[in-house]
Amino acid sequence: MVMMLAGAGWSQPAGVALSGRLASEMDLNADPDSALWRGAPAVIADRNALAEPVPGHRTEIRSRWTPGHIYFLFICPYEQLHLKPEWTAREETNKLWEWDVAEVFIGADFENIWRYREYQVSPRGEWVDLDIDRKNPLPEGGWLWNSGFTVAARLDEKAKIWYGAMKVPVQSITGKAVGVGTEFRTNFYRLQGPGPRRTGIAWQPVMVRNYHTPEKFGLLRLVE
Repeated sequence: MVMMLAGAGWSQPAGVALSGRLASEMDLNADPDSALWRGAPAVIADRNALAEPVPGHRTEIRSRWTPGHIYFLFICPYEQLHLKPEWTAREETNKLWEWDVAEVFIGADFENIWRYREYQVSPRGEWVDLDIDRKNPLPEGGWLWNSGFTVAARLDEKAKIWYGAMKVPVQSITGKAVGVGTEFRTNFYRLQGPGPRRTGIAWQPVMVRNYHTPEKFGLLRLVE
């Protein structure tokens, strides 16, 4: 099965997200019309973890890369926001997943698939990163680990869309050099809305109510 990607007319097999190469590093922003994101390859997430449609939350995820960083942009329509009452974007927010977030789960080890990293951004630019080991969980669930990634966010309440961007150091995912053709095991998620209206969106459905199901992840492929 081949699917068409938003933004630039890219095509790719189902279950594979492409990341387009940048000529050089760029400052991070959350503007989909900027030079960083315009024409970037993208995938769409519009179903929950059980592959059921989630109307009104059709999420677009774009990606770019350099040898030093992988960039992600989430374009997130919403019905209702669920934001942390007391918040800061100056330091990491543990348990950010209890509020509205976009998430990247990504791993470089295709043999020990239970080891991977998790990166999150909120509509207001809050962030958390985690070192995940599903077999031998790290202290505090791995959130004390620091990847050095940066985030940007923009909230358009009139249009009911929020934008979340990440700039993730490659060295926080793998110690190996990357290039055209490098692949990572990846999934993209969102958690959105309060209480009984809480909604989950998954790029690759994992078919259980636990996002941490790495055997169901897709692939992120670096392309020219």
